[in-house]
Amino acid sequence: MYIAFCVESYLFPSFPKSVVLGRSLLKILRPIILIALILPFNILDLKREIIITGDGSSTIHIPEWNEQYHSKHGALQEAKHVFINTGLIPYINDTKNTEISILEIGFGTGLNALVTWEEASAQNIAIKYTGVEAYPVAKEEVEKLNFVEVLKDPKAESFFKDIHTSQWEEEMEIIAGFKLIKQKKFFQDIEDHEIYDLIYFDAFGARVQPELWSVEIFKKMYNALKANGVLVTYAAKGSVRRAMLEVGFGVERLPGPPGKREMLRATKKIEL
Repeated sequence: MYIAFCVESYLFPSFPKSVVLGRSLLKILRPIILIALILPFNILDLKREIIITGDGSSTIHIPEWNEQYHSKHGALQEAKHVFINTGLIPYINDTKNTEISILEIGFGTGLNALVTWEEASAQNIAIKYTGVEAYPVAKEEVEKLNFVEVLKDPKAESFFKDIHTSQWEEEMEIIAGFKLIKQKKFFQDIEDHEIYDLIYFDAFGARVQPELWSVEIFKKMYNALKANGVLVTYAAKGSVRRAMLEVGFGVERLPGPPGKREMLRATKKIEL
């Protein structure tokens, strides 16, 4: 209601009686415009294209936003650098855990889950993976993505198919040692408490969806992590780092993937 009030105040200030439209026309237009403005936005309504990125792997491009699901410099390279080489592998090395619980913010194409399975399988690590996505990628788009071909792993095809055909809201054992639950909801609705060891924060960029990079959202991420849990993201904006610091994270700037100078890694440090 507050949002509607603000929009109304901006669009419909007090007009002098001399205004040609008149009060009666405003009364008719006001509810129509307000309803249109506050209806839920659906990213799937925007034009979407499958493109090939710099490393030969594909991604989904949204021309209206000039935004992609993965880096145009290399979708596979970005996923491995940010979430595996700077997230999963250091966490395994630091903790020696053989079972890891992961939350992905923006399940999207499933690429991050795919490369996580590949690395965890090689290191004999059991994964419990939660992927949150408000707007699931359509089956027709998934079938056009070439991640399996680029990885050249004979087991990847069945794994990738299974993660996309598994039921939403149900935990499924995709393959021995890898459990997946996909949750269809907005990030603002996450209320988990000390469940996850590692968070892959892979939302669309702050340029197009700044509300996903807010103090409110990072507080939810902080609460969702176990003590000494880690969050990794491709982002490096100062506003993102400040939001992380404000909720209590310790934050590191690290070298970014190809085409990006830096990225961020945040740790939930608990002082004993």
